[in-house]
Amino acid sequence: MQDVAVIIPAKDEADRVAATVRAARELPGADLVVVVDDGSSDGTAGAARQAGARVVRHGRNRGKGAAMESGAEAVRLLDEGRELPRHLLFLDADLADTAAEAAPLVEPVRSGDADMTIAAFSSTVKLGGHGFVVRLSREGIRRATGWEATQPLNGQRCLTRAAFDAALPLAPGFGVETALTIDLLRKGFRVTEVEVPLAHRATGTDWRAQVHRARQFRDVARALTVREPAIATQLARLRNHRR
Repeated sequence: MQDVAVIIPAKDEADRVAATVRAARELPGADLVVVVDDGSSDGTAGAARQAGARVVRHGRNRGKGAAMESGAEAVRLLDEGRELPRHLLFLDADLADTAAEAAPLVEPVRSGDADMTIAAFSSTVKLGGHGFVVRLSREGIRRATGWEATQPLNGQRCLTRAAFDAALPLAPGFGVETALTIDLLRKGFRVTEVEVPLAHRATGTDWRAQVHRARQFRDVARALTVREPAIATQLARLRNHRR
């Protein structure tokens, strides 16, 4: 059954995206891989295309939420004429060969047991996102919906087309995962976590990594403030803790 489209948002991932695409193409039921090159300055687009992906390019960096929307729109256009739309499997570009282990994310969606699955990495490799950002997202989701996520910032997710469309427009930047979870749960969609042995590049500790974490915090905070105004108090506590 060819019923899955893999969407890979990517920025400056020329060294790993080809391996990720090749592994994604081997997933059962995945007959389409779309890479969204979100304003890369390296050879990300060419590497992805050579590996067999369809490539959508943003002329400038527009953020992860916009990249996910562009990829899903490309799939929608390619789905015209199909009896049923493909399920959408979102994977990070730096998973490399481990992307081949993403199949368990699809099964609950395909069987109708879930509308969105979220990966819970079983690997010991540290996920992107500093502890205070993960805590902010987890607590924000819990306050807004009553559901507690193990890895709320994990970008490896499989959704039905109906669930994805119900969440539009997506939150900008790195707030997209937190907002997506809240919005779908509030609308009555079924969300579940699935343990998978995926792993991506560990987040470093240099200044670039610190800037990345600051952007994550900003975007998650914005997404939560829009959806749960009471989160403002928690944000103030976290800011004081960081000082």
